[in-house]
Order: sequence, then C-alpha cells, then structure tokens
Amino acid sequence: MGTPPARLGSPNKVVIACLDGQRLKGYVFNFAASREQFRLFPEENSPQTAGRDVKLATVKAIFFVKEFAGRPEHHDHYELKPGAHGRKLEVVFLDGETVIGTTEAYNPKNPGFFIFPADSESNNSRIFIVNKSVREVKNLQS
Repeated sequence: MGTPPARLGSPNKVVIACLDGQRLKGYVFNFAASREQFRLFPEENSPQTAGRDVKLATVKAIFFVKEFAGRPEHHDHYELKPGAHGRKLEVVFLDGETVIGTTEAYNPKNPGFFIFPADSESNNSRIFIVNKSVREVKNLQS
C-alpha cells in the first residue's frame, strides 16, 4: 500500500455535484482535469489520510465556492456584462440545470472546462463542468 500523494498549493472550497444527485462539500488541492480522480478533504487542514478519492467519471460539475452555505437570499443573474472576457456560453446539463458565463477553454473533446459565472456576486467563483454531463452548449453573443 503506497502513500497518498502530497498536497500542494492552497485549498479550494468546493461543492461537487455528482451524477447520482449527491452533493459533496470539502476542500481540494491542485485539481487537474487530466487526472481520472482527485482527493476531497473534509477540512482545510485535514491530514492526508482523511481525504477521499473522487472519480471524475462520477462528477457532473465542481463548484469552486466562496462559502459552503452560499447566500440563499441572493439570486444569481445571468446577464453577461459587456466586455466580459472569454467566450460567452450557456451550458445546459443533462438534468436540465443551466449555467451561463464565460470560458477561455471550451473544447467538447476534453474531459471538461472551467466557466466563470456571469454574476460576479455569485457564490461560485468558477465551475468545472464535466463535458459528458452536458446536454447542450450555446455560444452567446456579447
């Protein structure tokens, strides 16, 4: 039995939307879409052994959040600001959920891509979307 890989970098708060509808909350270090799995930790300073492996194949999207509780009183708007940097997209998941934002790296042949929400006040700072969980991607005009 080998030792789990060392954690490097700063922790990111995430809420993981799984394909089975489950939501997992915790911290990730050095997430990379090129890897088939990543480690999720329950606390920011959890020991390496406290982490659990999450297979990317079981994930719909990874929401990099500002706060786990969110802000229930805030309703995200989906109007893109003029001059927003990157390609403006509307992403519709297989389950009907929709996300609107901008991206620098959408390619349907890759495992996934990051999108930055249209609403700068959103609790999500960025979202990693797994391509196989997407029904449709629409390019939006600025």
